Amino acid sequence: MIPKRLAAALTAGALVLSGLTASGAAAGSTPQPPAKTPTAIGFGGAVSSVDPEATNIGLDVLRRGGNAVDAAVATAAALGVTEPYSAGIGGGGYFVYYNAKNRKVSTIDGRETAPATMPKDAFINPATPGKPYNFFPELVTSGVSVGVPGTLATWNSALRQWGSLSLGRALQPAADLADRGFVVDQTFRSQTLDNKDRFSAIVPTAKLFLPGGDAPQVGSVFKNPELAQTYELLGEKGPSAFYSGPLAQEMASVVKNPPKAAGTTLPVMPGYLTTGDLAQYKVIDRDPTKVRYEGLDVYGMAPSSSGGTTVGEALNILAPQHLSKMSTPQALHTYLEASALAFADRAAYVGDPAYVKVPTKELLSRGFGAERSCLIDPDHASVKPLKAGSPDGSYTPCAAGVASPQRPDTEGLSTTHLVAADKWGNVVSYTLTIEQTGGSGITVPGRGFLLNNELTDFSAVYVQTDPNRIQPGKRPRSSMSPTIVLRGGKPFLALGSPGGSTIITTVLQTFTNRLDREMTLPEAIAAPRASQRNTVAVTAEQSFINAYGAALTPYGHILVPAGAPGSSAAEIGAVAALEFLPGGATLAAAEPTRRGGGSAGTVHQLWPR
Repeated sequence: MIPKRLAAALTAGALVLSGLTASGAAAGSTPQPPAKTPTAIGFGGAVSSVDPEATNIGLDVLRRGGNAVDAAVATAAALGVTEPYSAGIGGGGYFVYYNAKNRKVSTIDGRETAPATMPKDAFINPATPGKPYNFFPELVTSGVSVGVPGTLATWNSALRQWGSLSLGRALQPAADLADRGFVVDQTFRSQTLDNKDRFSAIVPTAKLFLPGGDAPQVGSVFKNPELAQTYELLGEKGPSAFYSGPLAQEMASVVKNPPKAAGTTLPVMPGYLTTGDLAQYKVIDRDPTKVRYEGLDVYGMAPSSSGGTTVGEALNILAPQHLSKMSTPQALHTYLEASALAFADRAAYVGDPAYVKVPTKELLSRGFGAERSCLIDPDHASVKPLKAGSPDGSYTPCAAGVASPQRPDTEGLSTTHLVAADKWGNVVSYTLTIEQTGGSGITVPGRGFLLNNELTDFSAVYVQTDPNRIQPGKRPRSSMSPTIVLRGGKPFLALGSPGGSTIITTVLQTFTNRLDREMTLPEAIAAPRASQRNTVAVTAEQSFINAYGAALTPYGHILVPAGAPGSSAAEIGAVAALEFLPGGATLAAAEPTRRGGGSAGTVHQLWPR
C-alpha cells in the first residue's frame, strides 16, 4: 500500500502532468522528443535514467524477460547514443548489483586506467616549468587526458556474471536507436554549442556533432550510423574487437595523433594510450563498502572510487547527531559539517588501492565516525579547510586532526547514472562517464564515439604523499557513488547521480532528505541542494540560497551560487533512484527539472497511466 502522504503528493503531480500533456504540440508540428515522466509507480521491474529513449529501452528489455542487469546494460548503451557527451564506450564507471537469490551486493570497478608509459609530469607544460597546462580548454581537450576505457568490459563482465542476454542482444536496441536517430532537445543542442570551440578543433568530432558548422537544431533527428555499426561489431565479435584489433589500433592512433582541424588554435596535445594498454585492461570485482544507518545497510563503491567511503563516513558522522530530531536549519548545518569532515579524509587517504594503502575499514568504522562527529559545533560552522582525521583504530572524542593539503577539484560534472530492477528483485545502481561534457573532445574516426578525459581526475602536480598522484596503470580517484540501501536484507533504495565531486554530497543529501527529513523520494530529489567539500564557501543552488541562506548565515556558512545563472552548471547533480514500497510495488524517480529532467518508468505501471 502506498503511504497516504506519498499518494497525495503523486496525485498533485498527476494534475501537473495532465496540464502539461494537454498543452502538447499539435499533430504535424516539429517532431518532439519522447515525453519525460520523472516519477512512476508500478510492478514487474523499473528503470530510471536521464533520458526517455534509454529508459524505454531498458523497460522493453524487462518486458521481454530480461533481468535488471540486462536492462541496465541496454539502458547504458542507449545513453551512449542519446547522451554521448556524458557516457559511452569511450569511458568508464562503477556497477553495483544486488542479487535477490543470495541477498548479496557485488560491484564492478570499470574505472579507466592511466597508460603504462604515462609520466608523472604529464600535465606539466614544458613552456612553463613546474606549472600544469591550463585545465580548460587545453588539458581537457587532449590525448594526454585519455585513459584506457572500461565501460565495454564492465558491460561484458556484468552480463557474464549476472545477466541473461548476450552482449550482442543487449547492445542491439541501442544500435537500432543510433541508426534511426533521436529527436534533438534543447539540452543536447546547448551542450554541443557550449563545446563548439573544442569540437570544431578536431576533425571527426566536428564532422559528427557540428554538421555544416552548427549544432543540430532542436526538433531535428540526430543519427549516428557509425556508432550503430560499432555496437553491431562489438555485439558480434565481443570485447576483443574493442580491446584488440583494428579498433584498438584506431583508438591508440587518434590519441597519439589527434586529427586537428586546419587553423585551430587549440594545441590538442598527443597522449600515451597504446594497443598494449587496451589489451591489458581488466575490470575488478570489488567488495562493496557498507555502513549501517538508522537500521539500514548502505552499500556503495569502494576505492578506486571515493564515493562509498565518503558517503559512508559522512553517515557515520551523522549517526550520533540524529538529524531526524533537528530543525531544518540545524539538520542542514550538521549535514554540511559532516560532509566537510568526510571530504578532508577523502583528500588525505583515498586513491587506487593497488597503489595506495587506503584505510577503508577504519574510514568506515563507527569509532572513527564518532571521533569526527564530536568535532561538529551545533551552533557554529567550522573554519575550512578542516584537517584530516587519523583513521588508525584508536579513537578518542574530538581528537584533533592532522594537516592535509587541499588540492584543486577538477572532476568533470558530465556523468550519468541509471537504476534498474526486475520482477525477481534484482537491482542495479550504475554510474558511468566520459568525464567532461564531451570528454576529451576526440571522436574515434568512423566509429561514432568520444574518448574520455578521465585522467584529469588525477592531481595535476605530482606530490609523493598525494594518494591521487599520477602513476602508470593507476585508476584516478573518482567520486561516483552508485548506492544500494537494504532494509532487513531486501532492497529499500537504489540511487546515484552525476556531478563530479558533488556526486557524493548529492547522494548524501538526497538520502538524508528521504530518511531524516520526512520527504518522499520525489521530494528528496527535487529539493534544493548544497555541497560542502571542505572549502571556505558552500557551493549551493540558487534555490537553496533563497530557501535557507538566511537561516544558515547565523551559523557562519558562506553560500555561493553554483555556476552562472541559467547554465546547467548552476544545478548540482541529476539523481536517478528507485524505492521499493510495501506490497511489492516500485517507485521509480528522476529529476523533474535538473539537466532537462529525467525519465522513470515501470513495467506494469499503476501511476501515471
